[in-house]
Amino acid sequence: MCENCKCTEEIQKTSIYLPEVAVLKKKQMMTDVDCFFEFELKDRSLGHLPGQFAEISIPGIGEAPISISSPPSDDNKFEMVIRNVGTVTNSIHALEVGESVGLRGPFGTSVPMNNLKGKSLLFITGGIGLVPARSAILYSMKHRADYKDLTILFGCKDPSQRLFTDEIAAWDKMDDVNFMETVDQKNGHDWNGNVGVITTLLPKLENVDPKETYAIIVGPPVMYKYVIMNLKDMDFADDHIIVSLERRMKCGVGKCGHCQMDNIYVCQDGPVFYYNDIKHLKEAI
Repeated sequence: MCENCKCTEEIQKTSIYLPEVAVLKKKQMMTDVDCFFEFELKDRSLGHLPGQFAEISIPGIGEAPISISSPPSDDNKFEMVIRNVGTVTNSIHALEVGESVGLRGPFGTSVPMNNLKGKSLLFITGGIGLVPARSAILYSMKHRADYKDLTILFGCKDPSQRLFTDEIAAWDKMDDVNFMETVDQKNGHDWNGNVGVITTLLPKLENVDPKETYAIIVGPPVMYKYVIMNLKDMDFADDHIIVSLERRMKCGVGKCGHCQMDNIYVCQDGPVFYYNDIKHLKEAI
C-alpha cells in the first residue's frame, strides 16, 4: 500500500473511471416521471459545455448517462432533469436533499456555440429533449447579442408532460425570442395551444433564412427523421442541421460499445453531431 494516502485523491482527480461526490441541493417533480435536480460539487464547477452529459451513479446500484440542463457556469452547482425509467433512475428519484451521488464527467461533444455566432438559431425540441437543449438555449439567451434570430419549438405528448413551465412561459413573452409550443394530443387537459406533432409548427415559421440559420434538434428518435425531412424541404443544408444522439450512450468513455455506430462512438464522437457527418449511418436517424 502506498504510504501517501493522497495518491488516491490524485487518481480521483484525473481518472475518467472514478466518480467524485456531488451533493443534492434541490429536487422538484416536473411531471409524473420527470424530476428536476440541482447538484453541487465540492471543489470545482462542472466545467461543461452546452449539450454535454455526465455519468451519475448510486453505489451498489449502478450509473446512467444524464444530460446537463444548466448552461455553463463558474458555479459549483449544475442542473439535470432525470426521467424515472429504471433501477438507477428510480434510486436517484428516491434521494433526499443533502444525500450524494457519484459523478463522472462531463463527457462528449457540445453544441458549437462559438461557431454559430452571428447566425440565427432554431431549436427544435421534443419531450425530454428540451433538457439538454435548455443548456444551449439559456447560453444563447445569456449571450443574446452574439446571435441573430432565436427560435425555440417545443413539443410533447400532452400538456401533463410539459417541462420548465414557468421558464417557457417567460420565453413566450420575450420580444427577442420566437417561442412556439405544441402537444400531440390534449388527452382531456385544458389546452388552448397548437395540437399536433412538432413538425406542424414548422410551416408557422416566418422569415427563416436557411442559409443564415442553424437548426438544433433534440428529442425522441422517432422525431428526427420527420423533422429533418421538413427542414430539407425548407432548403436547410445538411451542415446547417445539428442533432443530439444522447439516447444511445451508456458508459460514457467508449468502452462498453453500447453506442457504437460503425466506427463512431456516440459518447466520444458525439452526442452532438452535424447531420452531414452521420447521415450515411443507418443507425443514426
